[in-house]
Amino acid sequence: MNLVFDWAWLPRLSQGLVLTLELTALCMGLGAVFGALLGLVRVYSGGKFSPLYWLASGYVHFFRGTPLLVQLLTIYFGLPTVGIALSPFWAGLVAMTLNTAAYQAEYFRGAIQSVKAGQMMAARSLGMTRVQAIRHVILPQALRLVIPPWSNELIYMLKYSSIVSLTRLDAGTMDLFGAGRWIQSRTFRYFEVYIIVALFYLALVLILTLVLRWVEGRVRIPGLGTPRRSV
Repeated sequence: MNLVFDWAWLPRLSQGLVLTLELTALCMGLGAVFGALLGLVRVYSGGKFSPLYWLASGYVHFFRGTPLLVQLLTIYFGLPTVGIALSPFWAGLVAMTLNTAAYQAEYFRGAIQSVKAGQMMAARSLGMTRVQAIRHVILPQALRLVIPPWSNELIYMLKYSSIVSLTRLDAGTMDLFGAGRWIQSRTFRYFEVYIIVALFYLALVLILTLVLRWVEGRVRIPGLGTPRRSV
């Protein structure tokens, strides 16, 4: 087999890499905020008799129970029929944010429930309101506990960002995988191009794994367990 690697591919792949990182960072940040709110609602909204609980639960089950690709294509191709047209980047960002928020809601719910109930009672006995107790006592501990499953979600979303390229090959909004598709469509070097793309993703995953393990070790609470990832 005659393998050909062209250094001229790297600028295009590097541009795609930047967009992939932007997309992943934005969706994880927005998803964390939305997911934390959903997790709090599912724990503190009053249980199964609360309309807010059912709304939050319905959202979580829907977005965890349907494929991300279907959600993306529905947003990108379906919304224009009702007058809402989004670019590939924004359609991808919206779809990924809505999807990861559902998973992160479960991570936050598990982390919040891992904090002993007695701590809420102790905070209330000191004169704190319920909101103050959640903000100053429960959430700081939950945020530490949520890091391991959140780290997995970050890596998943980094890899899932590749589906954005299935909407449209636009040189201005091309992620890492889309850049690889653009190159192979013009060079017909399928094997070499996708090997390089895979190595880019592998390097990113390894770097993120090392960084997040270091962060997890720094903020770990001795003697306090971590919630398991929901399936």
